[in-house]
Amino acid sequence: MNNYTIKEISKNDRPMEKLYNYGKEVLSDSELLAIILGSGHKNKNAIFLADEILKVYFKDKNLLFTSIDQLMEINGIGLSKASRIIAALELGKRLSKQESMNNMSLTSPDSVANYLFDHFRDSYREEFLILILDTKNKIKASKTVSIGSINQTLVHPREVFRFAITNNANSIILSHNHPSGDPSPSHEDILITKRLQEAGKLIGIKVLDHIIIGHDRYISLREKKIIEE
Repeated sequence: MNNYTIKEISKNDRPMEKLYNYGKEVLSDSELLAIILGSGHKNKNAIFLADEILKVYFKDKNLLFTSIDQLMEINGIGLSKASRIIAALELGKRLSKQESMNNMSLTSPDSVANYLFDHFRDSYREEFLILILDTKNKIKASKTVSIGSINQTLVHPREVFRFAITNNANSIILSHNHPSGDPSPSHEDILITKRLQEAGKLIGIKVLDHIIIGHDRYISLREKKIIEE
């Protein structure tokens, strides 16, 4: 098929026409990606080029975490096509993330941890993330406060609560990952948690929990009684 242009394919079999006539469900992954690409390259039509991308990045890597530079290593993918792919993937991730937040239950740390597992899945450095809750205990926003080894210089109450106040937070959940895979809290983790909890009391924004994410494991500092009820 790589020797044919899209225009040489039967009109009813072209990705855009199939999408319009039959709906998105009938399209293959390659056809969906071909629509994003918009065109092929030399002797490769868009479907063949899309199939090549999927073979490379679904075999050994996850396309969701592929960079523009990695995509541009494929013959036929320049900055324009790579940018469209990354933008489409990022939009999909953000919409999925928002839906996950809207449907999240806070009756136990499990549902929050499952959301955080997905967020930290490809993180190779420590990242400190805060979740903003409204008066109905629904998560309305999230923000990465720092990236790097977590310490009291990087994670300052000023930075944490500035975002919380700006977003009219009723309460917040703290979280960060341990790339080593062991979620056990360090002495520094405990000090930071207590410092932020005290700051929250003064400001009037409650710190509900601090969840540390490891490899398929997590620890809730609220469950460990480090965070006071």
